[in-house]
Amino acid sequence: MSLESNPVERYAVHNAWIAKVASKQQKEWPPANYTKVFKERQIRFWELKKDPRKVKGALEYYRTRCPEFLTDWATIYEPRAAFDASKPTSIPFILFQRQKELVQFILECLKDQEAGLVEKSRDMGATWICVWVSIWLWLFWPGAHIGWGSRKAHLVDDIGNPDTIFEKIRQGIRGLPVFFHPKNFSVKEHMSSMKVINPENGASITGEGGDNIGRGGRTLAHFNDESAYYEHPELIEAALSHNTAVPIDISSVHGTGNLFHNKREAGVEWYPGAKLPKGRTRVFVFDWRDHPGKDQEWYDLGRAQKEREGLLHIWAQEVDRDYAAAVEGVIIPGIWVKAAIDAHLALNVDEEGSYCAALDVADEGGDTNALVARRGIVLTHAEEWGARDTGVTTRKAIALCRNMGEVELQYDCVGMGSTVKAESNRLRDDGHLPPNVYLVPWNAGAEVVDKDKPMIPHDRESPKNGDYFHNMNAQAAWALRNRFETTYRALNEPGFTWDTDDIISIPSSLPLLRKIEKELSQPVWGQSTRLKLLVDKKPDNTKSPNLFDAIKMCYYPVRAKRGLKISDRVMRWAGLPEVGRVGR
Repeated sequence: MSLESNPVERYAVHNAWIAKVASKQQKEWPPANYTKVFKERQIRFWELKKDPRKVKGALEYYRTRCPEFLTDWATIYEPRAAFDASKPTSIPFILFQRQKELVQFILECLKDQEAGLVEKSRDMGATWICVWVSIWLWLFWPGAHIGWGSRKAHLVDDIGNPDTIFEKIRQGIRGLPVFFHPKNFSVKEHMSSMKVINPENGASITGEGGDNIGRGGRTLAHFNDESAYYEHPELIEAALSHNTAVPIDISSVHGTGNLFHNKREAGVEWYPGAKLPKGRTRVFVFDWRDHPGKDQEWYDLGRAQKEREGLLHIWAQEVDRDYAAAVEGVIIPGIWVKAAIDAHLALNVDEEGSYCAALDVADEGGDTNALVARRGIVLTHAEEWGARDTGVTTRKAIALCRNMGEVELQYDCVGMGSTVKAESNRLRDDGHLPPNVYLVPWNAGAEVVDKDKPMIPHDRESPKNGDYFHNMNAQAAWALRNRFETTYRALNEPGFTWDTDDIISIPSSLPLLRKIEKELSQPVWGQSTRLKLLVDKKPDNTKSPNLFDAIKMCYYPVRAKRGLKISDRVMRWAGLPEVGRVGR
C-alpha cells in the first residue's frame, strides 16, 4: 500500500517531517522558550486544516498513539507564569521522560484491566497527565466512560476555577483544534458540571465527590485524586469495586495505616517492561528527583523554608513521600535516610573493606525474601524475591554471595529461617557450599549483647544495654539508627567529628532504593511489659519491612566462631604446605 492511499502512514511521515524541520525541538526540559513549540504546532495545524484527507489520517494516527497526541496537541494552564507578561499562562504540555512513563503505566493498567496507584511528590503534573489521558480516551475510545473523584465535590468541579479537575478537562478540550472535536459537539451543550459527553461515539467523563465516589454507574476507568485524604475510603472502595474495571488512585502520602497506604503496601511497583503478577495493584512512584526542573538546590531551599516555619513534617509528606512523617516514635527519620544516599561520595569515603551479607526469609503469605550486602559501610546489593521454598531461597542467597570474596551471610534463624541451616548443611555435605561463604544464624529475640555496658559508649551515666533494650533486635535497630544519625550530622553539622566505621551509605543506583527508603522509616519504638525498648516493625497493620530487617542484620552482624583462614600466598611465603584453613 502506497503512502498516498494510506492516510495514517502519510500523516505519520508528514508529522515526523514537521518535527524535524520546523522546530528541531530541544532535548532539555523545559524548552528555553515555547516559540518553536508553538510554531511547530501552528505548521501542523494549517497543514491539517487545508487538507481533510490529512485530518482523517491524523485521527486514525492518534487513535492508537496517546503519548504522541499529548506531545503534539496537549496544553496546560500555568498561573504561576502570570507574573511575567512575556510568558503565556496556557502553554504546550511538554512531557518529560517520567511523565511519558506515567502515560504508559495508565495504558498498561487499562490493557490488562488491573488497578493502579500513583504515589507522588507534589507538583509533578500527575493530575494533568491523567486529565489528558481521559480526554484521549473520550475522543478515541467509543463508549468509554471515565470517572473522576476527589475528597470534596468542589475539588472535582467548580466552573471557572482552574484548579478543579473538570475545569482542566474543559480547558484542554477547548484548546484543541476544532477538527478534533466530535461531530455535532457543542461546548455549551456537552460540557456541563461534572459531565463531558462525546455525542459522536457515546464516550463520557463524569465526576463525583466525597462518599458518593463510585456510585454514579459503571466506568472503564476511575481516577481518584488525592485519595490518601478521603474521609471514608472504605465506602468508596466498596462502591468502586463493583463499578469500575480499572481504579487508579493518585495521591501524595498521608500517614500509615490508611487505605491508600495499605493498597500501596500490598501492590507491586511498576517500571517500563516489567512483567507483573495479575491481581496486584500496580504502583507508580513519582519522586521529585524524576522532575528535570527540580535539583538539589531547589530541594534544599524549599526544605529550609519549611524548617524555619515549623512545617518540616509537611515537606516530608508532600515532597519526600514519607508516610511516617506524622507518625510518632519512628526509629530512623526519613530525613536521615535521605542524607545517607550516596553519603560515601559526599563524604569522600572509599567503597572498600570486606563484604557482609544478610538474608531475611519470608515468613507469611505474600511476604518476600530479602538479601542485602555491604562492603565496608556502603550498601552494595539489595534484592528480594517471592520463593516460598526455603531451600530455593537458601541456594539463591548463597549463589548471590559466591563472588563477594570471603563473606559471612547472616540469616534470620527464627521461624521459616530455621530451615536455612539444614539446606546449607546439605550443600556442605554434598560438596556444593562455596568455601568463601559462611552462614551465621541471627536471632532477633536473642539476649542483648554486652548487657552490662552503657548503651551510649563511654558515657557511664547512660543506662546499661540490658536495662534499656528488650532484646538484640531492639539493640540492632538502635545501632542502625545511630549510623544514620551520625551520617546526617557528618553531612550537615560543620565541625562534627565522626569515624568512618560509624556511618552508612546507600548508593542511589540501587534498583530498590525507593523501597529501601520507605521500609527504613517504617518501624517505630514500642515498650515491653518490663518497660524496655522494643521494635514495632508493622505499625498500623503495615507490611513486614523485609529489607529493613536484612539491613539491620547486615550492619549489626553476629560474629561467627570459626577458624582463621590463611591465604595460599601467605602459606607459600612462609614455606608451609598450602593447607588453607588452620584452626586456632
